[in-house]
Amino acid sequence: MKKTKLKIAIAGAALVAAVATGTALAANGSSAGSGPKSGAEQTRTEQAEQAKQKTPSAIKADGSNVFPHSLDFDTRSNTFFAGSLKHGTVSTVSPDGKVRTFIDDPELVSAQAVLVDRERDRVLVSNVDYGTADRSKKDAPFRVAGVGSYDLQSGKQDWCVDLTAVTLDGKQHLISDVTVAPDGTAYAVDELTPTVFRIDRKGRASVFLRNDLLKGTLDIPDFLNGVGMSAVEWVKGNQLIIAMADGSLVRVPVKHPEKAQEVKLSAPLGSPTAGLRLLKDGSIAAVSSGLLTGKPAQIQHVKPRDGWKKATVKVTDTVEDPVTSDVTAGPYGTTYALSGGLADLLAGKPNDGFSLTPVKTD
Repeated sequence: MKKTKLKIAIAGAALVAAVATGTALAANGSSAGSGPKSGAEQTRTEQAEQAKQKTPSAIKADGSNVFPHSLDFDTRSNTFFAGSLKHGTVSTVSPDGKVRTFIDDPELVSAQAVLVDRERDRVLVSNVDYGTADRSKKDAPFRVAGVGSYDLQSGKQDWCVDLTAVTLDGKQHLISDVTVAPDGTAYAVDELTPTVFRIDRKGRASVFLRNDLLKGTLDIPDFLNGVGMSAVEWVKGNQLIIAMADGSLVRVPVKHPEKAQEVKLSAPLGSPTAGLRLLKDGSIAAVSSGLLTGKPAQIQHVKPRDGWKKATVKVTDTVEDPVTSDVTAGPYGTTYALSGGLADLLAGKPNDGFSLTPVKTD
């Protein structure tokens, strides 16, 4: 799931998704000139009413000063899980906008990427440090890089791996996103070095790939230079599709990572690209922040061709908040874009909540 990832933390205030549900009632008229509706008429009325009730609504989440960068949706519990760059926690968000702390692990400085791994009943969370969190080392930002695994029912930690201990390179790191293959292997991408990490189900980590194709080229004035990988999805064909902040995509065959190559796009994604969502048909929805332009964030549909060697890009929607940072699934097959108030976070301003906006993906 999920969503430079400016995501890089510059994204905007997030709206959490809400969907009203209801049951249509067919009325039987008793006054003169009105009789009971036919079965066909009643069925059409019920279908129309149910469709109306399932129309997604934008929802304001009540989590003050949470500042989420990404989130994911659990269909079984009808719940969103959102990270906090400020508190280093992960919260549950109900469709009515109620926010409750679910994971509060002292090892998490800032919780950026959040992925619900339903097959293994866990939540994966990337651990980062922009220097703005309650637990930050203010004078040494981007020195924390890790991924934690937490029980989906209790929020208890399974493991939390320190990826700086894997590289031992003394460089700045930012684990912008994580995805999971069907066998349970997790892959995490580093926004500040051209490194993809592989993490097995027990939390044992190694360097999966280093490649200059993944080197960051986008500069964010007065914040970060050389911003690279912002999002990642595992796709059919046992491949990783990696979004670069500059609007390009890179395809990495898992069995032959040395054969990584840039995807030939019909048009580049908007830059900085912030988040991805894998759709049921194997295509991808992407959100591109308007951070550098001040224009509304763009939702784009990316349709693969020739096994993801090529892809067609089409803008399908926009979000008024320029710094929208992620896209995720929602109830009834919907897609929501997250605006987490990250501009306020970086400016040192308080925030009274965040929002999710329903968006079109085709």
